[in-house]
Amino acid sequence: MVTVRRIVADIGVENPAEVAGFYRRLFDLDVLMDQGWIVTLGTAEKARVQVAFLSEGGAGAPVPDLSIEVDDPDEVYQRAQTSGCEIVYPLTDEPWQVRRFFLRDPAGRVINVLAHLQDQDR
Repeated sequence: MVTVRRIVADIGVENPAEVAGFYRRLFDLDVLMDQGWIVTLGTAEKARVQVAFLSEGGAGAPVPDLSIEVDDPDEVYQRAQTSGCEIVYPLTDEPWQVRRFFLRDPAGRVINVLAHLQDQDR
């Protein structure tokens, strides 16, 4: 069984800092991550509300439409391959300590499936 830990809305924009600033001012969200090409906002509350603004998907990947954090991305990757899903970006350990892959859903949306490496029992 796979446990979903978080689902993050990813919104492609030309200027992530500008859009993130707008949401910070309106909703008192905290900057959880800022790498220039991506600014992720959220709260430390139990609900873990987050929204990310991206100018690229990082490491040459497209901007995903949705990110889903799971406890075992390898298992989900195997399920995706077995079921014939289109893999848009292969399972990769990224330099920013995320293990992820992208797939396309039936509606054509790009989904980023990820786990933070420090949370993995690997």
